[in-house]
Amino acid sequence: MSAAHGSERDVPRGASDKVAAAIRAHVSRAGLRPGDRLEREEDLARQFGVSRPTLREALRLLSSSHLIRASKGRGGGIFVAATPEEGIARSVSESVADMLSTRVMDVDELLESRLLLEVPLAGLAAQRARDEDLVDLRAMLDETPADWAEVGDVDDRLHARIAEIAGNRLAAAFVQWIGEVLQPMVRELIEPVVVDDVAAQQHEDIVRAIERGDPDAAERAMREHIVYVQDLVSMVRRLEPPSPA
Repeated sequence: MSAAHGSERDVPRGASDKVAAAIRAHVSRAGLRPGDRLEREEDLARQFGVSRPTLREALRLLSSSHLIRASKGRGGGIFVAATPEEGIARSVSESVADMLSTRVMDVDELLESRLLLEVPLAGLAAQRARDEDLVDLRAMLDETPADWAEVGDVDDRLHARIAEIAGNRLAAAFVQWIGEVLQPMVRELIEPVVVDDVAAQQHEDIVRAIERGDPDAAERAMREHIVYVQDLVSMVRRLEPPSPA
């Protein structure tokens, strides 16, 4: 057996995966929030009955998933970096950004994904919205943006809030990439052709349907809004000069 036995490179991946899952469950059961401190490394190793190398590999896995962070020095330690759903959201956003940058996926496919994700979420929001949720949505619309940059900002926050109101944390985590990755690019792309009043009216239609508790109308309004964006993207592409051979 080599002298490297017991090093972190020799840790069985299955063991570290199990410990990482146990720590995730512990964070959820204990209701820990971002910024809360976990036990010391030696205490965690003892608590979960594993060696320090196994624990370190588990912590590395959790760190790569954005769930924990470690810092050294005075006041340092192991801290919760995000809730499990927030960690999923960050990982998905990074993956989508990578696929876009390498052209594995294009804007059309991402916009189609919006239809698959956000239309049913709008329906759920109409069924589950509480009075305070409706107040929040209405307050966003009452800001009466003056130009597309502000309308686009309201759009980002409105879609995120609707996903939150829908009450499915996993689904809400899966749509975070829309505001972080897709929306900034699409907003810039369609700015020359978008009609501010049309976008604002579509927002109004979505919120009114949620206020009425009408899931069918909410889904229909959300679908029309996203299809409008798809049409604008297609229009911009038709207006673009052909690329040189």
